Amino acid sequence: MNNINYLTRILIDFGALSELHQECLQLGIERPLVVTDAGIRSLGILSQLLSGIEDLDVAVFDQTPSNPHESAVLAARDLFLKHKADGIIALGGGSSIDCAKGVAIMASHAGELKTYATIEGGSSKITDQVPKIIAIPTTAGTGSEVARGAILIVADGRKLGFHSWNLMPKLAILDPLLTLSLPPVLTAATGMDAIAHCMETFMSSAFNPPADGIALDGLERGWRNLEKAVLNGDNKDARLQMMSASMQGAMAFQKGLGCVHSLSHSLGGINPRLHHGTLNALFLPSVVQFNQMDPTLQSQNKMQRMAYAMGLGHPANAGQEIAMAIKDMCERLGLPKGLKDYGVHNQQFDAIISGALKDHCHLTNPVVASAEDYKDILLHSL
Repeated sequence: MNNINYLTRILIDFGALSELHQECLQLGIERPLVVTDAGIRSLGILSQLLSGIEDLDVAVFDQTPSNPHESAVLAARDLFLKHKADGIIALGGGSSIDCAKGVAIMASHAGELKTYATIEGGSSKITDQVPKIIAIPTTAGTGSEVARGAILIVADGRKLGFHSWNLMPKLAILDPLLTLSLPPVLTAATGMDAIAHCMETFMSSAFNPPADGIALDGLERGWRNLEKAVLNGDNKDARLQMMSASMQGAMAFQKGLGCVHSLSHSLGGINPRLHHGTLNALFLPSVVQFNQMDPTLQSQNKMQRMAYAMGLGHPANAGQEIAMAIKDMCERLGLPKGLKDYGVHNQQFDAIISGALKDHCHLTNPVVASAEDYKDILLHSL
């Protein structure tokens, strides 16, 4: 049974952050916990947010790590409970927003965090008792602000997905002005994350035509504007288009993702210092080539449709052309050329494959990969 749900309330415009105070009051949030990171504080974005809600009773957790883990979630949960908070404002990239969702789970549910992981059968255990979340992204990549899931590292070291419609933020505030200070390398890595979301969900085997349409439009916007945003961070229209592409990728990926994400989730759990968007960019060309012979993708001309959205025309060997275009784009953006350049080595393959086979994205790839398939993808991604 295919379950199609769209979605939550979204404000997207230059200066949208100014609406936060009014929106908090409308949602009945008067004692929010702001979940963010030290980088957002140092850039002055946190101060900008706080100045607009200064008459509310606010607590701040600013120690979200780049790959949020259970200890950070619990530290923020403890502050939420001590403050007697009545809602959460997530400010930052996907890490802060995912951490906030973990806080929402643990502030209202007993037991260990892993109890609520999707692969542990935990989705149905996440109830509507979770506190309300307002999500305010400062990057254009993960789209977590409009997603029902979070990716968190649990106490035993696994990087797991947590999925429930109860985790969907009640409001997403998308203000492209907050992304103007994002450095070029992070603009590139997060932008490729958004593009990977659009492409992989478009290829996913599940039947969800609305998601396909949103993903294809997001791919076109992202591909056309990412390089512009990297080369000129003050290009407001490019920043707006990338923020939309990021949102659209996440609106669509409720349909499902695939091997790119099962591999990047697994490897990110093994080495949390590796950036998720960069890993997606490195795996994407090989996975596109792996998927290209799928009969359903062929019958629906999905490779050709993606190629056209990327400005590549209608090449006969669309999968190969797309893979080459992604590699060329990553090189122009200054991203690593392969996993080897990113410090990944063959000795890690068995552990990466083991995690990928258990990941929640594994079965929604159009071709269900075997261990040998994953090994080939890893070798071609080196």
